Parts: sequence; C-alpha cells; structure tokens
Amino acid sequence: MDYFFVALFVGMAFALVGGGLAISYLVAPNRPNKVKSQPYECGEHTVGPSWVHFNVGYYLFALLFLVFDVEAAFLYPWALVFREFGLIALFEVGIFIVILLFALVYAWKKGVLEWV
Repeated sequence: MDYFFVALFVGMAFALVGGGLAISYLVAPNRPNKVKSQPYECGEHTVGPSWVHFNVGYYLFALLFLVFDVEAAFLYPWALVFREFGLIALFEVGIFIVILLFALVYAWKKGVLEWV
C-alpha cells in the first residue's frame, strides 16, 4: 500500500505525457514540402559540410562551469542549516570544497581555462 500512490502518480505522468503526444500527433497539421524539409540555419544557406568538429575545450569549459554551478547549488542549502549540524557539517563541506579545488587545479594545469 505504501507504493500505491507512487505508482499512481507515475502512471498518471505517463498517461498525461503519452496522451498529450498522441493528441498532438492526431491534431497537428502535417504538410511536408521541399522547403520545410531542408535544415534551417538562421535563414542562410549552408556553405561547406554541415558536420563541423568543435574544439573539445568548449565542452570541458562548459562542464567545469556546471561543476561550480552545482557547487553553489549545494552550498546555499548547507549554509541555511549549518547551525543545526555544527562542526561536522563544516568538516564535510570542507572536504567537498577541497575536492572541487582539486578539480579546478587539474583543469587549470590541463589548460582548459585558456581560450587561445
């Protein structure tokens, strides 16, 4: 009985999403033509191959941003409840920050933060 409501909500979520997709598929107009089937790139015709390799440094920089963005998301709730947990919470968040500092130093030494 404990999981009945969880299963009910999961079933309702699947039903709502599936129903929305089904209704959209049935009701939406579908009139494909040559112009609509072409890839759209800001109204400009593509010049050269469409598959261009990007520098992996951009992706590493984005991942590094996400790491430190998540850090901020974890530190804010921790700061709100710090007084309830005391020094053990301070020690644990210190370990968390040290691990992130190691990640920053590693990325810095690998040259991820250099744009040129």
